[in-house]
Amino acid sequence: MHAGGDNQAAPVPARGEGVGSAIRHLDGRGKVTGSLNFGADHVPDGAVAVRVIRSPHHHARFTFGDRQAFLDAHPGIDLVLDAGDIAGRNCFGVIPPFADQPVFAEGKVIFRGEAVAAIVGDVDAVKAIDEASFPVSWETLDHVLTPKEAQSANAPRLHAGREGNVLVGGRVERGDPEKELAKSAHRVSLSTTTPSIEHAYIEPEAGYAVRDGDRIVVHGCTQAAHMDRESLADIMGLALEQVRVVPTACGGGFGSKLDISLQPYVALAAWKLNRPATICYTRSESMRSTTKRHPSDISVTIGCDADGRLTGMDFSGVFNTGAYASWGPTVANRVPVHASGPYLVPGYRAHSLAIHTNAPPSGAFRGFGVPQSAIAQECALDLLAEKAGLDRLEFRLKNALKNGEPTVTGQLFEKGVGIVECLQALKPAWQAANETAATFNASTNGSGLRKGIGVASCWYGCGNTSLPNPSTIRIGITAAGHVVLHQGAADVGQGSNTVIAQIAADALGVPVHSLQLVGGDTDLTPDAGKTSASRQTYVSGMAAKLAGEALRSQVLRLGNVSEAADIDVKPGRIGLSDGDVRANIDLNKIDNAENGYVLFAEETYDPPTQPLDENGQGVPYAVYGYGAQLVELTVDTRLGTVTLDRITAAHDVGKAINPMLVEGQIEGGIAQGIGLALMEDYQPGRTENLHDYLIPTIGDVPPIECHIVEVADALGPYGAKGLGEHVLIPTAPAILNAIRHASGVLVTNLPATPDKVRAAILEGAEHG
Repeated sequence: MHAGGDNQAAPVPARGEGVGSAIRHLDGRGKVTGSLNFGADHVPDGAVAVRVIRSPHHHARFTFGDRQAFLDAHPGIDLVLDAGDIAGRNCFGVIPPFADQPVFAEGKVIFRGEAVAAIVGDVDAVKAIDEASFPVSWETLDHVLTPKEAQSANAPRLHAGREGNVLVGGRVERGDPEKELAKSAHRVSLSTTTPSIEHAYIEPEAGYAVRDGDRIVVHGCTQAAHMDRESLADIMGLALEQVRVVPTACGGGFGSKLDISLQPYVALAAWKLNRPATICYTRSESMRSTTKRHPSDISVTIGCDADGRLTGMDFSGVFNTGAYASWGPTVANRVPVHASGPYLVPGYRAHSLAIHTNAPPSGAFRGFGVPQSAIAQECALDLLAEKAGLDRLEFRLKNALKNGEPTVTGQLFEKGVGIVECLQALKPAWQAANETAATFNASTNGSGLRKGIGVASCWYGCGNTSLPNPSTIRIGITAAGHVVLHQGAADVGQGSNTVIAQIAADALGVPVHSLQLVGGDTDLTPDAGKTSASRQTYVSGMAAKLAGEALRSQVLRLGNVSEAADIDVKPGRIGLSDGDVRANIDLNKIDNAENGYVLFAEETYDPPTQPLDENGQGVPYAVYGYGAQLVELTVDTRLGTVTLDRITAAHDVGKAINPMLVEGQIEGGIAQGIGLALMEDYQPGRTENLHDYLIPTIGDVPPIECHIVEVADALGPYGAKGLGEHVLIPTAPAILNAIRHASGVLVTNLPATPDKVRAAILEGAEHG
């Protein structure tokens, strides 16, 4: 528990003024001073170290040698763990029907970096081990790293029962796309590819475990403590109540820390030795063994009528889901829903496939496949606008969804569709950028420098696709007069500790800095669901609002005052003022204490969704967020280099619970979008460090102008929508569209590195 009042620097809003205030992170002081522990910051006394032995091959059989001889030769090593040490199921995964990844491989590995064993012992002894001395022999097998290879007739079959290495597919169809495309006045077809992308969070996987009698307690970085708890109980063959997960502060996740990583290794070691066990991945180990963004191969055809109204779209996406399922089913199902973009498309067909390969598992990464699909869709829209002779921004405005118009799944929103407002917010910058680029390009005098501008839009459904998605939040008042918020939504830097506290405080009617927070400890905090799918502000925020309102109602009833009364919680009592009426509640005289509180409320919120039918029609999400971005850049056509000059972003958040955190999300998402567009390309065995794998630095990020658009949602807390993933989606296509505007060529095989840009320019010149 820590006091919410750590950050007393302005603003410190009064009661009822928390929502909409740009307060600092409530956990910020602890992060700055170091008092808040991240995964590797605390190692219990007497802890042993754990080191995982991983495959150096993409695909291989293996056998173990004499483990006892290995232990005898290394006296500081206490234990070697492998699949035989797992009492429960040697298997984990985030989507139960597709849980297929072993904690330790058994006889065969199917990706480089897969775990086969772990050594446990004194820290210095474990560090000193030469991994080549570990008694394991390898027989390499043929491997496939791309979907095309994986679907060939002679490809190895990586999982029994998955024909052609196909994990799963997704589908959305509405209207008659073939008929609509056939009668279109203008059509564009486009194919794009994107590579594997590393999450590159600042903190590698780290944590420790302690055995507490017949319970195991795991401390570590995670995005989903309750989900980890369920997986660990299953792996270790324990009852759920025998497992406790205590999240540490998390130095970034972006989706990858939704999957199990370090947890079973430290848990098994601590359980068997009855000593604390700790682990901290090296950067190389983290990059080799954890999930990546799905590489994609996408084709799209899209058409419009003579007036520039979209008519039909046919989309096909193949995603490299890697060795194991992870979040592959989610990507395959989410992409067809979103591949239209936030536009009205009468005839629509979108199919997707997730294909197994011997690449590292592809999992959740900020957008679940939608950034990849948006690249193809938004670049095709640019080409179509020019064919129709329309301004690219106006073309998007003409086709943007509005309230009451059906999405491609047939869903209707009577309120809250904010894409038009986002695009309109860009119009002044769009006009100025066009004038600047035209003036510059008319006066470059053969320098080879050309300025370009690009625009792209996005939409993104908040929460799970057509699935239950509940969050539970608890808030209570102690006899001493402390207001305590049990906030289990993992804060991975995005600010859920702060935003959800702002919502709960306003709903109760107390100052946000008066709250004390209890984090996502599974013993102390109800399940607020995983931090993913841009769901926490909307789903957990709504649960916090309901819990705050329920507790407020209890307090007002005790004081026999109206809903308009002010609440003032003080040591041992609550003061109430309702106009001229004053009331006082003595907290020590309330004897119905529960969960340590004299008054408390616990509420759950689950968004109203409906399953999709065989054509993908239904209600996949209760809430969408919307956005659009404008990129200004300069291309050196002689070298192929791209310099970003300025990015203007407009994102509809419904209600900005904390405007400062909204801007932080926008800036962070844009930085990752720059990497996707211009430099990032993870290749197993070649780019397993942050020297060979390039990510954007501050020198790559231009000035960013943020426009916070607030088109209130009908369901969200105070009208709020999710934001975290939306902000990444438009960046890469806007950059590619700006490169094309500057140079005349569209790079479709990402990343758009200088050699690819220059080659495309030369090829374009060759073909006139």
